[in-house]
Amino acid sequence: MRRSILIVSLLSAGIFAGWCGHALTPSPAHPRAVEPRGPLPDWEQIPIRRFREAAPSVVYITTTEERSRDFFGLDVVEVPAGSGTGFIWDTDGHVVTNFHVIKAAARAYITLVDGSRHEATYVGGAPDKDLAVLLLAKTPPKLRPIPLGTSTDLQVGQAVLAIGNPFGLDQTLTTGVVSALGREIQSVTRRRIAGVIQTDAAINPGNSGGPLLDSAGRLIGVNTAIQSPSGASAGIGFAVPVDTVNRVVPQLIARGHLERPELGFEPVEPRLVERAFGPQKGVMVGKVARGGAAARAGLRGVSVEGRRVFAGDLIQVVNGRTVQDWDGLLDAVEALPLGSTVNLEIQREGRKIPVAIRLEAARD
Repeated sequence: MRRSILIVSLLSAGIFAGWCGHALTPSPAHPRAVEPRGPLPDWEQIPIRRFREAAPSVVYITTTEERSRDFFGLDVVEVPAGSGTGFIWDTDGHVVTNFHVIKAAARAYITLVDGSRHEATYVGGAPDKDLAVLLLAKTPPKLRPIPLGTSTDLQVGQAVLAIGNPFGLDQTLTTGVVSALGREIQSVTRRRIAGVIQTDAAINPGNSGGPLLDSAGRLIGVNTAIQSPSGASAGIGFAVPVDTVNRVVPQLIARGHLERPELGFEPVEPRLVERAFGPQKGVMVGKVARGGAAARAGLRGVSVEGRRVFAGDLIQVVNGRTVQDWDGLLDAVEALPLGSTVNLEIQREGRKIPVAIRLEAARD
């Protein structure tokens, strides 16, 4: 009896073990079938095509600066200073970037899309516009200049693409829209840059100097700054409009600096105008240079007779455009060719008087 129970128990255990072993043995792994995707829709294909077309025109810029190892400055070494983005302007090897990217650089190096690294020389800069031009020391073959667009017909809501090297990550694409037009930001000289494009395409440190493109792949701006309490992208980026770039860059290549008009007078600081004459909208003429453009146009500056101070002419309109401060006046005249005649409307002794002034090149 005991023997029979033992045999049955062993048989039962074997059957249970076999069943358990069969249950615990994994079945062979088979990958799931992949669903065919089909062609990408146009809204996905457009940024892909534009990135492939523009990427060869975008470069990575690194800079070095000189530092002294000792107190007397006899042992000077080069150390990394920063990095940014730029883009190829022409087949001669000119590269456009922001002035603040290279302003403190002893040397600049440009890495092309193929990974080759080249030293670049400084051609010229316009700090007031935060733009600069570099030149590749040796021009590689088959450089691809970036196509130029215009910023005059931009519309809020249209699609944009930004390509750059944020945080040293090269060839990074971000997309968004034109968020606003006609913004103003400060340049490195504290001079106001007007007509700036605002975008929500992510722009981070390292994107500076990179191109902002429209959906046709044309340059419409140079990514310049962000507004963010953390220093990283918060969806508010700014780009210098391409119409400004296309006016400034040829001058930098030709002369090394932006040719400015000389009006022939010094403006009065707004706080002094308000203190002496009350709130005023416009630019008050202070000291008029003898023989200059303002003197020949008959503009009058601030004058003093005994203890009395007499207001100078208050410039309020330039070619039909209202100006409220010195930056606004400079923006208006710098957009005009040198040698042209500008029609001013001034306020003098309570009367509005038209005055014509001829723009002359400033003498540096």
